[in-house]
Amino acid sequence: MATDTLKSKPGAQGGATGGLRRLLLDNGALTALIVLVVAMSALSGDFLTADNLLNVGVQAAVTAILAFGVTFVIVSAGIDLSVGSVAALSATVLAWSATEAGIPVALAVLLAVATGIVCGLVNGFLVSYGKLPPFIATLAMLSVARGLSLVISQGSPIAFPDSVSHLGDTLGGWLPVPVLVMVVMGLLTAFVLGRTYIGRSMYAIGGNEEAARLSGLRVKKQKLAIYAFSGLFAAAAGIVLASRLASAQPQAAQGYELDAIAAVVIGGASLAGGTGKASGTLIGALILAVLRNGLNLLSVSAFWQQVVIGVVIALAVLFDTVRRKAGATTPAAGASGGGNSGNKARQALTYVIAAVVAVAVVGATSLLHSGSSGADKPKIGLSLSTLNNPFFVQIRDGAEEEAKKLGVDLTVTDAQNDASQQANQLQNFTSGSLSAVVVNPVDSDAAGPSVRGANQAGIPVIAVDRGVNKADTSALVASDNVEGGALGAKALAEKLGGKGTIVILQGQAGTSASRERGAGFAEGLKAYPGIKVVAKQPADFDRTKGLDVMTNLLQAHPDIDGVFAENDEMALGAIKALGSKAGTSVQVVGFDGTPDGLKAVRAGTLYASVAQQPSELGRIAVRNALRAAEDEKVGKMVKVPVKVVTKENVAGFEG
Repeated sequence: MATDTLKSKPGAQGGATGGLRRLLLDNGALTALIVLVVAMSALSGDFLTADNLLNVGVQAAVTAILAFGVTFVIVSAGIDLSVGSVAALSATVLAWSATEAGIPVALAVLLAVATGIVCGLVNGFLVSYGKLPPFIATLAMLSVARGLSLVISQGSPIAFPDSVSHLGDTLGGWLPVPVLVMVVMGLLTAFVLGRTYIGRSMYAIGGNEEAARLSGLRVKKQKLAIYAFSGLFAAAAGIVLASRLASAQPQAAQGYELDAIAAVVIGGASLAGGTGKASGTLIGALILAVLRNGLNLLSVSAFWQQVVIGVVIALAVLFDTVRRKAGATTPAAGASGGGNSGNKARQALTYVIAAVVAVAVVGATSLLHSGSSGADKPKIGLSLSTLNNPFFVQIRDGAEEEAKKLGVDLTVTDAQNDASQQANQLQNFTSGSLSAVVVNPVDSDAAGPSVRGANQAGIPVIAVDRGVNKADTSALVASDNVEGGALGAKALAEKLGGKGTIVILQGQAGTSASRERGAGFAEGLKAYPGIKVVAKQPADFDRTKGLDVMTNLLQAHPDIDGVFAENDEMALGAIKALGSKAGTSVQVVGFDGTPDGLKAVRAGTLYASVAQQPSELGRIAVRNALRAAEDEKVGKMVKVPVKVVTKENVAGFEG
């Protein structure tokens, strides 16, 4: 394996202290991982269990596989921002080919892999022959690949073939297949970097591209191969991710390119190029996974988790700077000679010593936890699809209020509308000592495998607002999104007198809430043939996007009579775009009954909001979770009534 271990400067502090200092500097990522594992073991008795450690490996797998591919690019002084989108596109191509197109699964897998390689080749061509900066070329591919994924899937998840979904299962009932795939891809990365011509070329190009060219390397062709490798690894990561979720999500792996780059940098690679190794990248991915897993188990706020991870990444780069200043030179990758053999021997010995120390310290901390009597209060985990939306914030507030009243220890996580991140959070809940779990799925299908894991662990699961498919839930606490959409159609159509033109602002593509509300509205509108929908555009449940999309739609359709938005945030953005027309010549109907939405109803700018009473959803979900944990009978379906709130009845409504 290629190594970028730094040698100490002449005259550096000698003796045991100097040796320890050099050891820590040369193996900073490994030291950080050991410290994190020891700290999490000491702080949480749930961390050091076989199930949870396997969870950490599974959760690191997709990031690590992506990061291995990015390692090739960063070593050669490039950057690849497209790997997350390429992963989603490759998985979508596989699922669509095997289901909709009827292509044999084996051929569909090859097509998905080819998709990743082609995306990488396009990136390499734009960088090498198009002379585009890698940042711009791969940023463009990020958008293109994500758009193609949405076009192919029409914005909806596609069920993954069962034969490929086994990649998300376990061997022998305990060894996760994603971990095995991660190890294989890591060994392949180490072999390519340390034992092949292309690997040595990567280090040469990253160290000094002009010198590499003058020495006879075909730099342009090498870059094509380097970005093709990155695309290949992105395709593999996408297939593993979709296998875990049992569906190809067109919006999957958003932001994963940043995690992949962070893992490579934390692992000791330099963004300036010329250094990096597979083992460092693996350690970087494990550090991120341990952080997220441990912070979940410690009930750290979802918002603070982002702060902590950002600080760790910054410290890693800072440490890398200190490490390079403390060292003299970086030996060339694959260099031969006794000195290099000695470095490898010392590195292997370091890993052995680190493992022994970690096992000893972790074993001691586990003994401390083994004597504890356990928690005094029942523990419930609440996984929300997002906290970047007032509706779900109200669900959280209602749940926390009820938990405090009932004496329940409630842990809340934010999936940030990422089905794979929610799967990780639910796995963490399953491996922790929780009495019950409440889940508000990002996607009903994607949540299924993780909820089945909780079923196997004997932990009752309550679904809130959206159901979970192909898994057992003790209860579903929800209002009916389809019914709410139909009520919204009726309210808007009757306000317009049964005729007119309207536009629809859709939620985030692929989410079950958007699909259900849109389907209900379309069904309800069938009773009013005089109402014509002239445009439908997604605004991702976001107020700012609602403003921008509505502004654009008004250029093409200035004389519309009404707007239906699939949540209040988009409705409020539309009202801002409409200005004085809102509530006068153009009627707007929203969904959710959020405080800002109800305020707009009172003001008359928002005609109506289909209110779901989110705080009540949270309260009822926690009550039912506690009952299920105590083996009390709960209803399979707990309905919270939806209500069309207008200016006439808003005074008596509480969300």
